[in-house]
Amino acid sequence: MGFVTVIKKYNTTFWASNIIELFERWAWYGFYMVFALYLVNSKDTGALGLTQAQKGIIMGTGSMLLYFLPVITGAIADKVGYKRILFLAFTLYISGFYMIKTFDTFGWMFFAFVWTCVGGAFFKPIISAMIARNTTDETSSIGFGIFYMMVNIGGFIGPFIAGVLMQKTWDYVFYMSMITIGVNYLITFFFFHEPIAKQVKTSLGKSIVQAFISIGITLKNWKYVMFLVIMILFWTAYNQLYYSFPVFIDQWVDTSVLYDGINKVWPWLAKSIGTENADITAPTLLSMDSFFIIVFQLMVSSFVMRFRPLAAMMGGILVLAGGLGLMFSNQSGWLILLGILVFGLGEMASSPKFTEYVGRIAPADQKALYMGTSFLPIAAGHQLAGWLSGDVYEKISDKIYLLQKEVAKRGFSIPEISDEFSKNDYVNMASDKLGLHGNELNNFLWTTYHPSNIWVIYAGVAVSAVVLLWLYDRF
Repeated sequence: MGFVTVIKKYNTTFWASNIIELFERWAWYGFYMVFALYLVNSKDTGALGLTQAQKGIIMGTGSMLLYFLPVITGAIADKVGYKRILFLAFTLYISGFYMIKTFDTFGWMFFAFVWTCVGGAFFKPIISAMIARNTTDETSSIGFGIFYMMVNIGGFIGPFIAGVLMQKTWDYVFYMSMITIGVNYLITFFFFHEPIAKQVKTSLGKSIVQAFISIGITLKNWKYVMFLVIMILFWTAYNQLYYSFPVFIDQWVDTSVLYDGINKVWPWLAKSIGTENADITAPTLLSMDSFFIIVFQLMVSSFVMRFRPLAAMMGGILVLAGGLGLMFSNQSGWLILLGILVFGLGEMASSPKFTEYVGRIAPADQKALYMGTSFLPIAAGHQLAGWLSGDVYEKISDKIYLLQKEVAKRGFSIPEISDEFSKNDYVNMASDKLGLHGNELNNFLWTTYHPSNIWVIYAGVAVSAVVLLWLYDRF
C-alpha cells in the first residue's frame, strides 16, 4: 500500500492528536531545555542561583514522577474520559509554568515542578493511546513515524525559540510555554473526538489497584527485569543532555566560533539565533539534537532495520557514549556540535529499538502490559541522572564550586553567596583578587581542575549499559 493511500486513511482525531503532541512538546522542551540554567544561574540575571545538587533533586524527582505516574493516570483517563483528562493536564501545565515563573525558593520550586510533571503524567498516556486507537495494522507503522516526527519538531522549535527569548527575560520562556499549551485547549475542544470505549463496570480505585497488580505480573519475569535494570543506565546517561549539558556549555564553552561560522555563510540566521555578545545560547545549540533526528531518523531506522533489536541497541548506545565524550571533553564549539550529532545518531538507533524489543519479547496477551512497564527504567534513569548531575557534577565540573575551592586554597576573604551577594558578584570579586578576568579565569580553572573529566563518568555509564547488554544477550 502506497504512502499517499495510507495518509488518506487517517481520521481527524489522528491528526488532532499529532498536532496536540507537537504543541505540548514545543511547550515542554522549550521550558525544559532552559530549566537547568534557570535553576542554577546567578540571581542577578533573574534566575534562582540554586546549587547543582538542588537542581538535580528538583529535576530528577519531578521527571521521575512524570514517567512513573502514567501507570495510575492512564487508568484514570480510561475511566474519566480522555478529553476531560486532557483539559485537566493543560490546566496543570499552565498553572505549573506560571508557578515556576513566580516562585524563587528551592522548596516552592520543587513543588511547582512536581505539580507541572503531574500535568505531564496525565497527558503522556493519552496521546500515544489515541495514535494506537486511530491506526490499524496497515497504518500504524507510518502513523507512529508521523507521531515521532511531531515529537521532534516540537522538541526542535521549543528550545530554539527559548534560546532567543531567554536573552530578553526568563519570563518570556514561561509565557511561550503557557501560550503554546493554551492553543491545545482549542484544538482539543474543536477537533478531538472521545474514543468509544467498551463499558466495563469497575471502580477507579479497582482500576488503579489492577494497574499495580499488572506491573507485579510482568516483574515476575526476571529476565525482563534484568533488561529493565540495565536500561536504567542508558537513560541515566541519555538524560545528561537536559541536566548537565546546558550548564556545561553555559559555564565553559565559548560558542562565538559557531556564531562566526554561521555569520560568514548566512548573516541573517546568525543574527536571528545569536545573542548580542555574538555567540549562541545552550538551549539553541541543544535544539540541534531534535533537528538532526528530523533530518536523519528515517535513514538511521532503515539502516538499523537489518540488525536484531539488542544488537542495534548496543551499537546505538555505544555511539551515544561517543557523543557524550565529545560533548563534555572539550571547549570547541564545532567539536561539541559534532558531539550532538553523534549523540543524536546513537539515540536514533537505540531509543526506538528499545520499544521494539519490549514489544517483541512480551507474550502475545501481555503486549500493552509490557509496554506500560517499559517506562519504569526511564523514571529510575531520571532519578539517577538528577543525582549524577547534582552532587557528582558539582564536585567535578561546576565553575562556582571550583572557583570557591581555588579561593579557599589561596586564603582570600570573599562573602558567601546569598540573596544579597549573587554568584556573579562572587565571580567578579574572585576575578579581581586572582587578577584573572573572563576567558583568562575560565582557562585557568579549566587547566587547573579539569572539569572535562565528567565525560569519563557520563560516557562510562553508557558503556557499562552496553557491556551488561552484551552479557545479557550472551547468557
